[in-house]
Amino acid sequence: MLLPSPQSGSTKLQKTVQKRAIQIYQKLLREFGEPACPLHYRTPEQLAVAVILSAQCTDERVNQVTPQLFSRFPDMAALSRANVREVEQLIYSTGFYRNKAKNIVALAKTLVAQYGGKIPRDFTALCKLPGIGRKTANVIMAEAFGESPGITVDTHVMRLSRRLGLSDGKNALAVERDLMRLYPRRFWLHLPLLLIFHGRKTCKAIRPRCAACCLARLCPSAEHAENTHKKKIKIAS
Repeated sequence: MLLPSPQSGSTKLQKTVQKRAIQIYQKLLREFGEPACPLHYRTPEQLAVAVILSAQCTDERVNQVTPQLFSRFPDMAALSRANVREVEQLIYSTGFYRNKAKNIVALAKTLVAQYGGKIPRDFTALCKLPGIGRKTANVIMAEAFGESPGITVDTHVMRLSRRLGLSDGKNALAVERDLMRLYPRRFWLHLPLLLIFHGRKTCKAIRPRCAACCLARLCPSAEHAENTHKKKIKIAS
């Protein structure tokens, strides 16, 4: 069950949802502490490559692949001259390797040609780069520059936002807009990783661990799951 959208209803309702949203953030912060990016990188350019590789792939797998990739191509100048087939071989295990390799080399060429081989500290410019959409640009701005022009929404953030009644958005942009309305900007930096870590540990896509969830008392979906579980026990007995 989802609570009414934070953009709908009375001002009183909006304040109630916002209050609960802050409580969710505080509980997650106590659970995980100030989160750090799980991807390994040394420069903003390497971060951009790692985030591209992370699509439909685990962070652990990306961290296994990038040391050899970055050793072979330590900067964007080297990567811009790379043979796409060689890049494909190096990143093969991350999945969708052909498209990722094409985007990575194209990104390097664009950065060398237009930005001196460096990632621009500009959200709008980032969104126009090969292989980098709004989600990736949000990650780069947050992790590389400590800035939050928006809120990163991946599959975990999307799922948890809906389960927690923070948004009923049907796509990433709609969910991001709801979260930006609910949370003051100072929360935007760490919120995505907190939700992602909680999604991986507890609020899984299949069989969420509601009984062990630190957010159970704040989550309308946990209450629904508990009632369903009780009904099943009653039927079985």
